[in-house]
Amino acid sequence: MPYPPDLPDRRRLLRGAAATAAAPLLTALSSPIVGRVLAMSDLHSAYERTGQLLAALEAEVASAPIPHVIAIDGDIFEHGNVAATRSGGAIDWAFLGEAAKIAPTVVNLGNHDNDITPDLADVVARLRGLGVTVVSNIVDARTGAPFAAPSAVVKFGARALKVVGVATNSLNTYPAASRPRLNIPVPGEWARTHLANELAGADLAMVMSHAGVTADREILPLLPRGVPMVGGHNHLLFQHQQGGNLYVHTGSWSNAFTVVTLYADGSARAASKPVALNGAPSPRIADLIANVLAQSVKDEEKALLGVSPSALSLGDTGRAVAAAMAKAADADAGFIGHTTLGTGLPAGPVSRYAFDAIVRFEGKLMVAETSRERLAGFLKRANQDRPTPFDQRNGDFLYAKTVRLHGPGPVRIVTTDWCAANQKEYFGVSDLAFAEFPELRLKPTAAKALLAKA
Repeated sequence: MPYPPDLPDRRRLLRGAAATAAAPLLTALSSPIVGRVLAMSDLHSAYERTGQLLAALEAEVASAPIPHVIAIDGDIFEHGNVAATRSGGAIDWAFLGEAAKIAPTVVNLGNHDNDITPDLADVVARLRGLGVTVVSNIVDARTGAPFAAPSAVVKFGARALKVVGVATNSLNTYPAASRPRLNIPVPGEWARTHLANELAGADLAMVMSHAGVTADREILPLLPRGVPMVGGHNHLLFQHQQGGNLYVHTGSWSNAFTVVTLYADGSARAASKPVALNGAPSPRIADLIANVLAQSVKDEEKALLGVSPSALSLGDTGRAVAAAMAKAADADAGFIGHTTLGTGLPAGPVSRYAFDAIVRFEGKLMVAETSRERLAGFLKRANQDRPTPFDQRNGDFLYAKTVRLHGPGPVRIVTTDWCAANQKEYFGVSDLAFAEFPELRLKPTAAKALLAKA
């Protein structure tokens, strides 16, 4: 049975809830609530839902007369969104300013937060000007000082919440022009050296990491018991309990956010909340969104590429694109990096602008031969949008689909040039001999397979 389109997988959330230890859960239920953190990550200028997300945050804060903090764990902006680049991220900046009026808001810097404004120093200054608290361990190579302090205290009703921010050191995922200005420590090494000091003296504490699951596995054991951790960068949605600490990934592309409830006994619980595409946008920014899109998206980008017969979840969209790649390249199986995709395929007419939010990056198709045994291993690592044991999560992963398998001999696989160049990270090996499949590009291949003629 396919997952509901663009919504958190119910079975995944139920499994995450079942993994919570029974005794802490019962304690939390009987302990007074201190407050709630509304956590999200990897928004990526998803303007089709920015207004709805703000409305959902307003509703959450209004629904419970308790302290709230809004926590955004990096990657607010998206250079692939032409409306974002042409408007200077006007919608994103308006969203941030309004969020800070709803509840104290803290941002941990990610690798796309200088997509629109190239200098992170300017990004931090503008965030602070909006009343947003910023944390980061990214160092400005020009000065030797962090762009923002790695930790900060935000008001949490009568209490205080200390937030520590950690960034990914995958430098090749930051905008190319900014890389010489960035000095980013290895997350696990930084945490072993600095985390205890950054958390010292906290009334309440929380860690926000945009380093990804693999790095976070090194950080989690270093947390004092009861300190929750919000993860990002991998566009995942799951909850995990380890050693008395709650660890959550909150989804991406404004499809969902996670409510983290903190209790007086030091425990924490989490619940994911979907953001409906057809929900009413917040009147605070609804007119701005409409005006920016009208002025920034050109007629050729509004033109229809085709019609989607049905909506697909993000994961099912990824597998459909992988299958399209395999068929086009005469391969047995297709693989595509999960963050090459932004959001799931909607039902109905799809414009070029909307499709660019589904398949974010253009790329070459690369083919290689391998054994059936190795293919089985690649497939086992793939499709981690589905329930996956925490120790088997790789952070970045591949959506994969097998379209044929006959005979005992070698099999042919296809992926993008990005995944071929970074095969160790995605496939877990470094000896696949990829060659370009001529005259095929990712976006046209995907669009032709996914969309019927308008």
